[in-house]
Amino acid sequence: MNILLLSMPDSFEHMPASSVRVPNGALTSLAGNVDAHHRVAVADLILVQGRVRETVTRLVHEFQPAVVGLSVMTFQRKTAFEIIDLVRSLRPEVKVVVGGYDPSLASETYLGNAHGVVDFIVRGEGELTFRELLRAIENGTPYDAIKGLSFRTGDTFVHNPDRPISSLDDGSIRLPDRSARVLSGYTMLGRQMDVIETSRGCTFDCSFCSIIEMRGRNINKFSFDRVLADIRDARDHGARALFIVDDNLTLNVKRFAALCQAIIDAGLNTIDYTVQGMTSAFADHGETLGPLMRKAGFRYVFLGIENILEDDLSFLHAASKNTKHEAGKRAGNAAVTAIEHLHRNKMYVIGGLIVGNPEDTRETIEANLEFARRFVDWPYIQHPTPYPRTPMTKDLAARGLITSDRVEEYDGTTSVVKCENLTNEEIEYLRWSAERWMKSRHMWALIKHDPFFMARNIWRIFAFHFRGSTLRTFLRLEDEQVAFKRYRGIRAAERNYV
Repeated sequence: MNILLLSMPDSFEHMPASSVRVPNGALTSLAGNVDAHHRVAVADLILVQGRVRETVTRLVHEFQPAVVGLSVMTFQRKTAFEIIDLVRSLRPEVKVVVGGYDPSLASETYLGNAHGVVDFIVRGEGELTFRELLRAIENGTPYDAIKGLSFRTGDTFVHNPDRPISSLDDGSIRLPDRSARVLSGYTMLGRQMDVIETSRGCTFDCSFCSIIEMRGRNINKFSFDRVLADIRDARDHGARALFIVDDNLTLNVKRFAALCQAIIDAGLNTIDYTVQGMTSAFADHGETLGPLMRKAGFRYVFLGIENILEDDLSFLHAASKNTKHEAGKRAGNAAVTAIEHLHRNKMYVIGGLIVGNPEDTRETIEANLEFARRFVDWPYIQHPTPYPRTPMTKDLAARGLITSDRVEEYDGTTSVVKCENLTNEEIEYLRWSAERWMKSRHMWALIKHDPFFMARNIWRIFAFHFRGSTLRTFLRLEDEQVAFKRYRGIRAAERNYV
């Protein structure tokens, strides 16, 4: 069968297209785990945000797919339905499959929607479920024995039992098929970009996170042989920068250190690596882990700081992973110590912070913004967002703090939750006003790393971060709130992709 797999064009607004475009690793993993006789095309529509309709139309005509699969996050749901409508108009007989966080955790929104267009929902990890589904479609056999699958029958849906989480170490999940990609342009600051994973899952219970809702509190790991083979495959397909997308690679610091050494021993340390991790791990082990990471090629670390105030960390259920330890005892917030270790080893910190929590005031938000100004290289500041089935969502709903049910706005930087003391627009303005200047400061490091790339793109990057602002704004001939309203209008218009 011909199979077309699509990721949505909707993007978080932190990074301009010229700087960072990261592939959807789940789709190439699906492509690598179907039976070999299928013809699979993977299209990351984030690469063609201004040409979504024409690209999907071209791909449907070119590949004549029997099955179209869509990977969907919550803020991409509206676009997903519009793309499904387009695909149906072009090829009415096609089977439509959706998967990812949103269909897995909010399957009810895909069952009786006005479109009535989804045939199957793949819940949770998709590789084995999708492989079995394709076999059933091809052979005309029943679907009711496929674990992890929901399927339409008439006007109703049948939900099969969940599929157990894959152990990953038994070889059942094969390498991704990167050759299935039919679009190009993945980039990390001028270097071709790809993603790999070494493990799946996390054992923490952060209130804002969908991971434990998706798969429970657990972690499973690939063997290092498999991980190194994945890195080589990405490199052989042109990647010179890799994002390790593990949910929490720093849960096991000894394993992470051994991975760094394995990368060095394999001669794969000429690649620029980015990883995400906990402040506590880097604070407690950074003295030995930092030099090893740098030697292995790690350049950026997404640090889950979450918040620097204890009350907010308590609300986020993130205190324990952001606590440093001395002599086996808790010794305060780990963020500064973690950052110092990373900076000492010439790595850059992408600082993940969440502001606008229920008890926040202007002063507590400003305290976090000031911390970001002082310590992080690239701010990644978000607002509490009511993703499906998370503990945070239940709490925010109970307090009546959710201000919007338009899920296309649930992108993390559009504030859809008010505080007890601030409106959602006031919260978003505080972040927007501060964050763009912080991002501009990092341009000097980018120029030093790749002057030719920055020479071609610096004005494009600058214009992206200051969308909504004009010369009048910089000359202070208009109130910054006017520029902020223009920015919000631009951001709203950007969400219309199809």
